[in-house]
Amino acid sequence: MRLVILDNYDLASEWAAKYICNRIIQFKPGQDRYFTLGLPTGSTPLGCYKKLIEYHKNGDLSFKYVKTFNMDEYVGLPRNHPESYHSYMWNNFFKHIDIDPNNAHILDGNAADLQAECDAFEKKIKEAGGIDLFVGGM
Repeated sequence: MRLVILDNYDLASEWAAKYICNRIIQFKPGQDRYFTLGLPTGSTPLGCYKKLIEYHKNGDLSFKYVKTFNMDEYVGLPRNHPESYHSYMWNNFFKHIDIDPNNAHILDGNAADLQAECDAFEKKIKEAGGIDLFVGGM
């Protein structure tokens, strides 16, 4: 774990986005080598996501060979509900970058068997080779 203390939210968001961007670029992802990123939701990462979108739109970063796994989802809230983490991630990040929708993994909070859903999610992470970088929120 790395602790970086900065003066304000905007500086922290930019630092985090640059760190993520550099890690992806240095990894040199490709068709047979995906970078796997663990992502949070909520208000903390929003500024970071906006900067990552900016880097993508400027041509500095591609998510074409990135797989993501979100750490949480509400149980019982429909995925298209505006407060679901599925909606949050698509509206605030995924729809603005070039990620393949099949590579953006979010738990199904409406699965008939939640334990089986969690087990399947863990299996997908293992099949992806684990998480290369996990971003936490506060």
